[in-house]
Amino acid sequence: MSKYSKEFKLTVIQHYLSGKGGFKNIGDQFGVKYAYVRKWVHAFKAHGQKSLNKSAIQYSSIFKLSVLQHMEQHQLSVNQAATHFNIPAPSSVLAWQRLYNEGGITALEPKPKGRPPMSKPSDIKALLAKPLTSLTHEELLRKAQYLEVENAYPKKARSLSPAKALGKQEQAQVITELRQHHPLQVILLAAQMPKSVYYYWQKASSNTDPHANAKIEIKAIFNTHQGRYGYRRVHLELRNRGQYLNHKTVQKLMGQLGLRSMVRPKRYQSYKGGVGKAAPNLLERNFRASKPNQKWVTDVTEFSIRGQKVYLSPILDLYNQEIISYEIGDRPQLSMVTTMLSSAFKHLKQADKPMLHSDQGWQYQMGFYQQALKKQGVTQSMSRKGNCLDNAVMENWFGIMKTEFFYPKRFETIESFKQGLHEYIHYYNHDRIKQKLKGLSPVQYRTQSLVLT
Repeated sequence: MSKYSKEFKLTVIQHYLSGKGGFKNIGDQFGVKYAYVRKWVHAFKAHGQKSLNKSAIQYSSIFKLSVLQHMEQHQLSVNQAATHFNIPAPSSVLAWQRLYNEGGITALEPKPKGRPPMSKPSDIKALLAKPLTSLTHEELLRKAQYLEVENAYPKKARSLSPAKALGKQEQAQVITELRQHHPLQVILLAAQMPKSVYYYWQKASSNTDPHANAKIEIKAIFNTHQGRYGYRRVHLELRNRGQYLNHKTVQKLMGQLGLRSMVRPKRYQSYKGGVGKAAPNLLERNFRASKPNQKWVTDVTEFSIRGQKVYLSPILDLYNQEIISYEIGDRPQLSMVTTMLSSAFKHLKQADKPMLHSDQGWQYQMGFYQQALKKQGVTQSMSRKGNCLDNAVMENWFGIMKTEFFYPKRFETIESFKQGLHEYIHYYNHDRIKQKLKGLSPVQYRTQSLVLT
């Protein structure tokens, strides 16, 4: 409260005494706590102008004892006693009360200023070098005490840890064990450890890991999704499970656990030049959709399984990044793409007229493919030649899928690969959460939006 001047306090007190408001009103008016106003007023009533004078006072143990005895006799509170004796800080009275209860009147004696004299390693070395006949009784005791600790320290260290070189935390543990029988200062001299370092490691070893449970959850999430989740998706999944950690904390914890998500290589290109009629780029990299079945994207990607090629042709809905239809084939034929289209059209209602965007792959330039779109009322859009970013969302999905499913595994047969790919696409649609979908999977996001509408 030293920030308030004597003149300011007097003004506040005069406002209260003139009846211009209670403690709280006056405090609000002057921007101070009402408890300060009450304290100043009570002290002024008891001691007048003297209560406003603040000076550093060294209270004797007799005075402190008289304050405590007066409190006991008249059943006063700490604040009332501080007001009665014009003690600026009521917390001082509380501290005296605690000291007296612990150590009697001796504990109320003012402590000498400065740090107490401490033994130094050089003093101990000088003491050890002196012959016994030249030592005083006190020096003999100090020497015997140090030698006892110097002998006990390595024994205790070996009993707690078989390591030849102890770390700071293990050293602090040894010192703590020896403190039960020897003075701390002597042990620190024998261990050659500063007191501040000892207390730091003692506190560090007593603290349990605050993120122990979170680390268990992070490991479980990472392993469940087979290393496919980075810290952002792990952060979202933790939130879904009721653990609210900062995303940077999750990133740090994953680093401590040695958990790293996969990095995906470049995808296969299917462009073979102009073999039919190309459509204009109507999507123009506007990858946002306000409802399901409004904007679709598609492409074909290639896999190599034990020297044999396998192809995947999916359609992705830009509204929720869901794979709504796909076809797996051993050859990149037009029939694979048209079968995928037929399956996708089953998801459409009568009012749905989506735009379907692709690159300028030969399949999408064929008349049969374009006629199928026109018959269904689907608008065709194509990327510009050599602009892979025009279909970035579909290419990004291929990268995710290959990184999380294809590259980490070794497939013995084509059938096991196809079965695994079916399972991954189902997992991606129903279980794999996305940050852009508010921590939901594509199917969950679509279902939620349908309920809200």
